[in-house]
Amino acid sequence: SLVARYVYGIIFLITNLCAWFIRDYAQTALALIPYVSSCGPKGSYCFDTLGVLRVSLGCFIFFFVMFLSTWNTLKLHETQNSWHSDNWILKFILLVSVMVASFFIPPLYIQIYGEVARVGAGIFLGLQLVSVIEFITWWNNYWMSHDQSKQRCSFGLVMSTVFYMASVCGIAVMCYLYAASTACLHNIFFISLTLLLLILLMVMSMLSMVKNRALLSSGIMASYIVFLCWSAIRSEPSHTKCNAHTQNGHTDWITMLSFLIAIGAIVMATFSTGIDSDSFKFEFDKDDAKEEDDIPYSYGFFHLVFSLGAMYFAMLFISWNLAHPARKWSMDVGWTSTWVKIVNEWFAAAIYLWKLIAPIMRQNRVHEQPQTTAAEEVST
Repeated sequence: SLVARYVYGIIFLITNLCAWFIRDYAQTALALIPYVSSCGPKGSYCFDTLGVLRVSLGCFIFFFVMFLSTWNTLKLHETQNSWHSDNWILKFILLVSVMVASFFIPPLYIQIYGEVARVGAGIFLGLQLVSVIEFITWWNNYWMSHDQSKQRCSFGLVMSTVFYMASVCGIAVMCYLYAASTACLHNIFFISLTLLLLILLMVMSMLSMVKNRALLSSGIMASYIVFLCWSAIRSEPSHTKCNAHTQNGHTDWITMLSFLIAIGAIVMATFSTGIDSDSFKFEFDKDDAKEEDDIPYSYGFFHLVFSLGAMYFAMLFISWNLAHPARKWSMDVGWTSTWVKIVNEWFAAAIYLWKLIAPIMRQNRVHEQPQTTAAEEVST
């Protein structure tokens, strides 16, 4: 089962490459598609945006079937474990069948799937944020826990300072490149709010450092939200005056390399979130000791994340826009993509701030309960 997850990751990567090929090059390479009735005149309903959605739908169906057939797997000796880890010929036939079948679905239903995929992609982004924040928290606890040596805690403080300095430098660079003119109101708003979030994270971490040692995690989180802001501004259309440093109209090797790296990032984000089911367990479930015959990770959650990831990569390839085709070798470019990333940044900051505040509130509530009980006993 540990090897199987990498095979599923490769399948997901190949599906991403197929979606890119269908979007950018299938119109000249696949001469048979125009003869499929559901593809419309000259195959226009099976290329570009609708072509990406068809590949995404096939990938979604495959992983959702895997989710339904493995979600309640708990032990290695169960039949579902064998289905998850073996039977690759049957699963290959299933994958090819749903991929081919998706090209025979009428365009109207593909458009409906595209609307649903927007919601699924948003859920995927939420799951990814929780996974990232849980990892940042674990990293903070590893370096800054109370029982660690002073040397390790000092290293954590140094790294926190480095992350905060990098965040401030990132803000300065974005101001210079993307907010040099007062006409760039969108960028000025994005960068200013990111700076306020950075200050808020620093203040909150200092206030709560005695209780949960959040200084290192806040520094990493600050760098992460600055990166999200930069990514959002880079997603603005290249013809805007305030985004002159983004990719221009022609395709060069930098654009191609960036595109391929982006595909790899999609696969890695989906894979890392899929195997991180522990981040989504309740606190009392996390303490349960694993037995030798327990599965190493949740198969159902793994396949559910990959099915949502299929919706997510479709939205990136079409830039969250169902009406207009994306430019070749482009990904996640447009005002819709920009706002999705900005909202994602705000959501990430909100989740992290809640993780800082919630333990303090819970602790205060625990301290208040005995006092209330004592007061009631006196009155009785």
